[in-house]
Amino acid sequence: MTVVFVHGVPETSAVWDGVRALLTEESVALVLPGFGVPRPAGFSATKDAYADWLAGALERIEGPIDLVGHDWGALLTLRVATAFTAPLRSWTVDVANNFHPASRWHPAAQIWQTPGVGEQRMRAAREAAPDDPDSFTARLIHNGVPTEQAHRMGAAHDETVSGCILDLYRSAMPNDAEDEAMSLDVARWLGARTDRLDGLDHCWMAQDPQAAVTVLRRFWRSLGDI
Repeated sequence: MTVVFVHGVPETSAVWDGVRALLTEESVALVLPGFGVPRPAGFSATKDAYADWLAGALERIEGPIDLVGHDWGALLTLRVATAFTAPLRSWTVDVANNFHPASRWHPAAQIWQTPGVGEQRMRAAREAAPDDPDSFTARLIHNGVPTEQAHRMGAAHDETVSGCILDLYRSAMPNDAEDEAMSLDVARWLGARTDRLDGLDHCWMAQDPQAAVTVLRRFWRSLGDI
């Protein structure tokens, strides 16, 4: 049994460090192409390209796999779980509302999806001081990532990461937004169970790793295999 974690945007796989440190289960935190690692030549960085990449990465890991995705990693997890033959035992996601037909993207995403404006905003975020509210470091801290961890992930944001984020968001239009009711609708349609992490922010896994592990372990144990 292997637990596989998939990060979101604008994070790196380091967002899972706290959770993985508390696990005794074998785990892997995948790094999406272009996020702190090179962007392969010819890689389009669209949602379909990332889904294909994730499915291939999972095929190379000895299953069965408990797949856990956050933010864009959650969207890719749901795509792989419903459209590919990956060796999954289970999948766990947040932001399920993004699959709801009535969803809309948040304002920052809509800026990134706008040609020219998105490039300007990305450049400004890269060049901003870490304590500037417009920096990626500040955005991560606002989302619940501990300060030291946010500085490490923010420092990894370069032009390659910016380009991948822009291509990814522009491949996923129209828009969507966070809404708990929509998430519950999607869970019901998929026959998935739900849990709440009260008091935690967008980056719940970094903000309170112990609470995240408690919820994940409760789900995995309910499957009856561990």
